[in-house]
Amino acid sequence: MIYLDHAATSWPKPPAVIRAMADFCERAGGNPGRSGHRLSLAAARIVYDARESLAELFGVSDPLRIIFTANATHAINLALRGLLHAGDRVVTTGMEHNAVMRPLRALQDRGVQLSIIPCASDGSLDLAQAAGAIAPGTRLVVINHASNVAGTILPADQIARLAHQAGALLLLDAAQTAGVVPIDVAAMGIDLLAFTGHKGLQGPPGTGGLIIHSTVDTRLIEPLVRGGTGSHSEFQTQPESCPDKFESGTPNGVGIAGLGAGARWVLDRGVQTIREHEIALTRALMEGLSAIPHVTVYGAADATQRTATVSFTVRNRTVSEIGLRLDDKYDVLCRVGLHCAPAAHRTLGTFPEGTVRFAAGAQTTWDNIQAAVAAVRELAHS
Repeated sequence: MIYLDHAATSWPKPPAVIRAMADFCERAGGNPGRSGHRLSLAAARIVYDARESLAELFGVSDPLRIIFTANATHAINLALRGLLHAGDRVVTTGMEHNAVMRPLRALQDRGVQLSIIPCASDGSLDLAQAAGAIAPGTRLVVINHASNVAGTILPADQIARLAHQAGALLLLDAAQTAGVVPIDVAAMGIDLLAFTGHKGLQGPPGTGGLIIHSTVDTRLIEPLVRGGTGSHSEFQTQPESCPDKFESGTPNGVGIAGLGAGARWVLDRGVQTIREHEIALTRALMEGLSAIPHVTVYGAADATQRTATVSFTVRNRTVSEIGLRLDDKYDVLCRVGLHCAPAAHRTLGTFPEGTVRFAAGAQTTWDNIQAAVAAVRELAHS
């Protein structure tokens, strides 16, 4: 089996991730922060260790400003719905996932002003055009760090500067880059960063988080959910301290244990090492696919300006047919269609059918890439 769907979920998980989840259930299955007995304390230590590993990975000085959520979508909704109110102005791009666009459209219906910066046909963003769109009075700028369709990476640090010059905050959707592209929240000027645990961070599904940098006053963010936090139980109002304000209810301890192990796996390997490996695979994938007659490859032409996600189409062949035959005949697992990002496909010119998407990962091999390209070549000529 050749697994090329890492942009959806990384697989297989590192053995350390599986062990950490099993160990949590077997040895530390208490409710973290809810009791004072040994199992509860052991669970709380595992959860805090995961915060510290993620803080090290993302250059965060205070681990308590890492809010655990169910996924990046949950984190994005927490930021958007917690910050924006009727009359506020928010700016985004034409390459966003529905995790951004759907909550923004709902907020637009409630009086939030939405401005969308168009992107080029390769998914790139013109900074001069962005500067014109991010006008003074803008409350928030939200962008994906890299497209889940084309892989094109946007210059988050430069967009952060434009946002700050206008008095706005930057929310970065790092679902596609966390764990595979170096990210330093402080150095890059990122105010809010949404990440998911089950992709480049090698963790299990059902994990993710929102990083709230010290530049953001957490009193201005409304929680999505209110309830028990294990702290200040004498009050019937939500606590203001982080992370408790935004983490009501029993946390996904077993999932967070796996996420922490995944983050440590990434730290041990080194994000830059993973990045260099993926650039080499991306370059080979793009060159191999582009050399096949009737195949069109989308996204930035420079492999260093994109993640290891490569979308393509084959002339006169439906993407569903290509995906099915890759799976059935060649054991190549990929994704086809619109990838929950219709705005991006309109930008790329691939709406409404979408594309075939190959997405390599940290554990993808050179042989995997060569076999996948050979399969497409044979399909394109059949």
